[in-house]
Amino acid sequence: MTSTTDVLSQNVVVFSKNYLPMNRVNIKRAIALLVTGRAEPLDASDRTSGWMVRSPSVALRVPECIRLTVAGHERIWKVPPANRREILRRDNHTCQYCGSTKKLTIDHVIPRAQGGSHTWDNVVVACSRCNAFKGNRTPEEARMPLRTKPKAPLHPVVSFAEQFWRNHPT
Repeated sequence: MTSTTDVLSQNVVVFSKNYLPMNRVNIKRAIALLVTGRAEPLDASDRTSGWMVRSPSVALRVPECIRLTVAGHERIWKVPPANRREILRRDNHTCQYCGSTKKLTIDHVIPRAQGGSHTWDNVVVACSRCNAFKGNRTPEEARMPLRTKPKAPLHPVVSFAEQFWRNHPT
């Protein structure tokens, strides 16, 4: 038997009206969305999945996945500026040339002296040793291949959806 605290600590996956996985919410929020009619259960045919929540007057089965029935206004999301903190986060605080996590700096893949810009696609984390060795050259010229190709961060909903489908194969 599942205790009350176990049930209340569960998460429910929320899908958009277009069936795009958006995020996870706690079970209390899921109940509020279901009761107010702003969401519907996605796995209604499967009576064994989910959790049974009872109050003195109502028994409600809360499924593992719900779908919003209202199309909310999507928040406008802009790609954040390519600043040091965000670049370090994207590259997991690791030098993209040697893998070191000490004395980290920001390196322009195509040096600014050669016309490179300070954009997500052109900046990576590099340790001071690799950055000094690479100097004003491209990785190809310095024979220093990148571990990962630099790219701008994804929209949070897209990122969550990719992670969701990777963890929940069909």
